[in-house]
This record gives sequence, C-alpha cells and structure tokens, in this order.
Amino acid sequence: MRQFIRHPVDVPIEIGTDPSDPPHPAHTHDISVGGLAFRSDTAVAPGLHVEIRIPYVQPAFQAHARVAWCHPHEEGFELGVTFLDAEDAFLARMVEQVCHIEDYRKSEHRRTGRELSSEEAAVEWIASYAAQFPEIGPDRVH
Repeated sequence: MRQFIRHPVDVPIEIGTDPSDPPHPAHTHDISVGGLAFRSDTAVAPGLHVEIRIPYVQPAFQAHARVAWCHPHEEGFELGVTFLDAEDAFLARMVEQVCHIEDYRKSEHRRTGRELSSEEAAVEWIASYAAQFPEIGPDRVH
C-alpha cells in the first residue's frame, strides 16, 4: 500500500548515480510528497543514493534521494525514489506546479497564438487550476 498519494506529472529530469559520471536523462511519470517515479534507460539498484536534478526550472531543482525500487519496463526501466529530506519533497512539489504553469504557457501559445510571460501564465493558471492542485500537507497521507 502506498503511503502517499501520487500525482501524474511529465517532467524531464536527470539522475546522477556517480559524481564522476554525467547524469542520465529520465522522465517522471508521477510525484508524491515522499518521492517520485520515472522511466530511465539505466537500471539503478534499490538502496543506492542518487542525485535528482530537474533542469526544466531555473534555478534547477536538485535533491538527494534513495532508490526504493527498479523494475524492467518495455522502454528500459521504471524506478521509484524516496527523497532523503522533507524540504526536498516539498520543493519538488513546488517544481511540479511551476512545470504545470510552463506547460500552460506553451499550450496557450499553440492553441491561441498568445505569447504569455511566465508571470501572466502563472496568474491565469492559478486562477483556473490552483484549486484543483492537490495540497501536500500531512492530511494527504494514506
């Protein structure tokens, strides 16, 4: 049974398993207060500590995590990681919201041709969608 509610999110990330090696690209598919799940071309052993980086936002989000599980997947591997710091978990959730806003800005440009600044997109997204964005407080834990 999952301890935290997971929320779908599609964000490009990088995972570092060794400081001397370049990070591996990956793509998240969900995030929770406790960690995130993603698909990668590289298998990583459960228990290994990794560095998660989300370069999609500025400044880039970085956090230390522990690999909870790794399963073969049709396009490589699916991994679940647990954040090692509660503040990192909160920040990752904030990054998720920023990514939703950026996706909204891009989709509005494709849909209507409007060029929104990040601030304008944030104001519109918050007015339209923030109420449906699940809170991450302790009451959200199973």
